[in-house]
Amino acid sequence: MARLRGGAVLAAAMVFAGSALTGCEGLAPPADGGGPSGSGVPTAGDGRAVSPLDNPDGTKPGLAAITSDGDRSRARAVIEKVETKGRGPRTGYERDEFGYAWMDSAPGDVPFARNGCDTRNDLLKRDGEGLRFRAGSDCVVVSLTLHDPYTGTAIEWTKSRATKVQIDHVMPLSYDWQMGASRWTKDKREAIANDPLNLVPVDGPTNGSKGDSGPASWLPPSKRIRCSYVVRFAQVSLKYDLPVTSADKRMMLRQCGG
Repeated sequence: MARLRGGAVLAAAMVFAGSALTGCEGLAPPADGGGPSGSGVPTAGDGRAVSPLDNPDGTKPGLAAITSDGDRSRARAVIEKVETKGRGPRTGYERDEFGYAWMDSAPGDVPFARNGCDTRNDLLKRDGEGLRFRAGSDCVVVSLTLHDPYTGTAIEWTKSRATKVQIDHVMPLSYDWQMGASRWTKDKREAIANDPLNLVPVDGPTNGSKGDSGPASWLPPSKRIRCSYVVRFAQVSLKYDLPVTSADKRMMLRQCGG
């Protein structure tokens, strides 16, 4: 498992490591200090990752950093379009309200859906390098190298230690529920749960520290990826007509120089 050291904020947040799909309330706002460096783990570049500004449907690999002034301006323009409202109650939320994980039977307009391979393996194939598959399969990934955008490290993953890499819902499903998805149809909830636009394979413990937090309460430890992360959060918000809280929008703009 990748070891991280990211200052007191991350260390405290790691206490909450568990399921990426359960609530994790009360996290302190993210620090502005430097992100963690790997400890005994090679630092990763972006690998094959593509900027979210050039990947509006999420079908291209990863989450590359947004670094130029021009692209950061474009990023703020995307975020500005996001509507805001207060966060509603979590009452009634269950993971199964968004379909079982990781179904291949999401609505047909969701990229990769109904292709004979489940969503988790679709995402591992999209973002992983040096893929190896189970004998006789072109779907089930058994090992890969992941350039993890959240920690900035390279993770050597094998299926025998599956939780070392988790698939993050960038806009968490419980957050979606509280911002309006509780009133959606089953098909729409299954769509956002399996849409590659909303999904990124990342370091498992880091993902566990996020819970159902919005950007005002949690950001990736790697500072260089934070603008890209909030742009992706905004892209999901806009695609599914889901608002974010005012505090989250302010933090999103801040990460891209706003």
